[in-house]
Amino acid sequence: MKIVCIGSGNVATHMAIAFKEVGAEIIQVWSPNAQHAEILAALTQAEAIHNWADLDRTADCYVIAVRDDAIAAVAPHLADLKGIVVHTSGATAIDVLSATGKGYGVLYPLQTFSKTTAIDLKKVPLCIEADSAETLDKLSAIAHLISPMVSVVSTEQRSILHVAAVFACNFSNHLYHLSNTILAQYQLDFALLKPLIMETAQKIQTSDPRAVQTGPAVRGDEKTMAKHLSLLTGSPELQVIYEILSKSIKNTYN
Repeated sequence: MKIVCIGSGNVATHMAIAFKEVGAEIIQVWSPNAQHAEILAALTQAEAIHNWADLDRTADCYVIAVRDDAIAAVAPHLADLKGIVVHTSGATAIDVLSATGKGYGVLYPLQTFSKTTAIDLKKVPLCIEADSAETLDKLSAIAHLISPMVSVVSTEQRSILHVAAVFACNFSNHLYHLSNTILAQYQLDFALLKPLIMETAQKIQTSDPRAVQTGPAVRGDEKTMAKHLSLLTGSPELQVIYEILSKSIKNTYN
């Protein structure tokens, strides 16, 4: 299996390394930034390129892992290739690759990635979609190389998954940041909250999140919520966030 990686960021790095570890050959890494291409190419024993004229057109799969708004600009450079072309975006429709001709699809890893954090892709759901049954068969085989958790998901379904993931991951992480900010103002260590965060995450592995909701809003404890808002007097933005989330919880459970 020969793969060309289009991109050199977080997703590109993890995907390329995962394919390399299961025996696939990463033959090239393309990036508009030559230095970035060289870094990932060195990790995967691949050739670094930043000019489209140097693209090897005989690979089995071309994995586009660039920012969402750059996919449409990349696609026309990947027309008339031997292998299939896929993008890894959760929010971008499959049709953005129609300029590549036949044999294109989506290989979306439903996970958050950072270059400095190791992730076992065997534990990551891969959502796939393709322009034809033939391409889907090829893409399914490629996806199963790096994860057993492969699901066929349409563009519309993938968009819903992506927005849900923003709530579950991006918004949650931002709330962790805000919690850390509150604690730092009073010289309190964020590590004190980590067992609570872990317990919350562990609960939803076996329970419906609705069934394990706790806190003053679900209890209707107005005095405690008023006290919290008073403590946040110096941070009006945090007060607004607190009120919006508390109202959502109260509307859900009361």
